[in-house]
Amino acid sequence: MQKQVLIIGFVWPEPKSSAAGSRMMQLIEVFQLQNYQITFASACAKTNNAFNLETIGVKQVAIELNNSSFDDFIKQLNPDIILFDRFMVEEQFGWRVAEHCPNALRILDTEDLHFLRKGRQQAIKDGKPFDDSYLYSDTAKREIASIYRSDLSLVISEVEIDLLKTKFKVEESLLVYLPFMLEAISKENREASNPFNNRSHFITIGNFLHEPNYQAVLYLKKTIWPMIRNRLPKAQLHVYGAYASQKVNQLHNEKEGFLIKGFADDVNEVMQSAKMCLAPLQFGAGLKGKLIDAMTNGTPCVMSSIAAEGMFNLNPNGFIEDTPEHFAEKAVELYQNESLWTEKQLNGFQVINKRFDKNNFQQKLFDKIQKITQQLNKHRLNNFIGQMLQHHTMQSTKFMSKWIEEKNK
Repeated sequence: MQKQVLIIGFVWPEPKSSAAGSRMMQLIEVFQLQNYQITFASACAKTNNAFNLETIGVKQVAIELNNSSFDDFIKQLNPDIILFDRFMVEEQFGWRVAEHCPNALRILDTEDLHFLRKGRQQAIKDGKPFDDSYLYSDTAKREIASIYRSDLSLVISEVEIDLLKTKFKVEESLLVYLPFMLEAISKENREASNPFNNRSHFITIGNFLHEPNYQAVLYLKKTIWPMIRNRLPKAQLHVYGAYASQKVNQLHNEKEGFLIKGFADDVNEVMQSAKMCLAPLQFGAGLKGKLIDAMTNGTPCVMSSIAAEGMFNLNPNGFIEDTPEHFAEKAVELYQNESLWTEKQLNGFQVINKRFDKNNFQQKLFDKIQKITQQLNKHRLNNFIGQMLQHHTMQSTKFMSKWIEEKNK
């Protein structure tokens, strides 16, 4: 009998809009390679950018929050594995899964550590350097509780794995490092990449519903881009991203060469036409999809240390700079120097092939899943904190959810 996996999505996957959407498609591919029948369920409304999963053989189901109809649905499906997309989804549905499918393996895909991203954002708002006091937040308590309640958590960055193990003493047996899983770039594709002389202008890209992306564009507009434009008066910065709001579109200024382009239907096309990618993120977590897109398409970058975090233990595909003056200086230097540009482009290809080749991670993930599945009871007995949190969560969250359901009738 074909095994079943249920993925409960925070949103419906939008691989053209966000790195999170691309990652979800990579996870779906992994389960399909193992011959799982996949059902994707979400309580979120679909947008026009949502990928039609039925075209790749994945069943799509709309579910409701705080509604016992989910109980009937999951009992009938009876999946072998449930994958929660972000800790908020595990909070909402984890207790129902544990109650009605107690023998199913529960996996959490963290996407990034939300408490780390929010802590860094709060430090910037406070005008203070980020320190440990910003880590131990209510969001951290919720997110790490979700990690403990799950049998296995997928963590996208080695930096975040280390943080969970050293600062929060999370057992290594509950975690697996799973970065972006990409096709290796062949020699033919490397050689076919658009060359230096055929490219022009700068690019930055990112979903504008994600606050770090909006703040980075604002930082470029007010601080960094004027310095670059002063040195390169004919250059333009093309700003791409899904869900550009009015406040984003108001930044458009043709005289300044600051052009809001909006949604990119083909990120590879726009990235290959640009000479440089700029990523001055001031806060964030996880791995940055914009850098993956840049490296895949042979587009060197200047980036902040936050943007570069977890991405490189090899030479980067550009420069990592945190002061606006140095950031602008390196952007101009890389834009004008073909030999330096070519060197950084080759670094990017090497990073993709050595750090993110999917062949290095897909089987390791399933080996881990198989090992835990074969000794699930023992695995859970060794995770007493998880059992304790599951007990209390099933009492508090369960009855709050039932109260909300009654209230909504």
